[in-house]
Amino acid sequence: MANHKPIGIFDSGIGGLTVASAISKLLPNEQLIYFGDTAHVPYGDKSATLIQSYALNITRFLLQQQCKALVIACNTASAAAYETLRDAHKGKVPVINVIDPMIEAVIADDEIKKVGIIATKATIASGVYQEKLTRRKPALKYEALATPLLASMIEEGFYNNNVSTAVLQQYLSHAGFADIDAMILACTHYPLIKPEIDLFFKHRIKIFDSAMVVAHKLQTILAKENLFASKRLASDIFYVSDFTKSFEESTKTFFGNATHLKQITI
Repeated sequence: MANHKPIGIFDSGIGGLTVASAISKLLPNEQLIYFGDTAHVPYGDKSATLIQSYALNITRFLLQQQCKALVIACNTASAAAYETLRDAHKGKVPVINVIDPMIEAVIADDEIKKVGIIATKATIASGVYQEKLTRRKPALKYEALATPLLASMIEEGFYNNNVSTAVLQQYLSHAGFADIDAMILACTHYPLIKPEIDLFFKHRIKIFDSAMVVAHKLQTILAKENLFASKRLASDIFYVSDFTKSFEESTKTFFGNATHLKQITI
């Protein structure tokens, strides 16, 4: 039955585990197949063409595993490759990116007059958040900043410590963030440093991360497509393109010690 097929999720590394964890909590009957492209992390300094190539290879693999929906749990890949994947897999499975649900959540909040955006170089350079916010809500002001050190720092396990505090201090002191009402964490790695960001701003701003926002978007799409699983039939599966200790530890943090990684070259 199609509704008992797994949900495919991919990211360049551990960041997408924040999205996968939120999906697992919201939709406990669903089996997840996660692919962390750790051999090519970070995506943020790669060209759009190369990211599209990675994304096409990964999603073809996930479809070979009979996935009924695909979640691009990566802002950089969503910015660079969403349209490519949507068109490549049109009529086969729904493809969900992490950007559009975030935009919808931010513009729905009329208390926000100015929002900050932090992301990888590739996401900021794509202008996707800037364009969508301007088009959807012209009155909303924004300040976008590339924060290229953060994803690699988090991928190596440096968060909630002196290293991450020092790096965040440098980035978040950006003058354009002085009067923001909210911050978009436009990288799925960044929820892991959300408490530190909240503390820096003394809990006075709203912070949007993609994890639960995307999980709810997937829930809506599965309902629309009549693809809900009535019960869980199999365990989650985690693939990586290159084994790393930090990925293994992060997977266990989110999903427990019973999880095992499978390394595969695609």
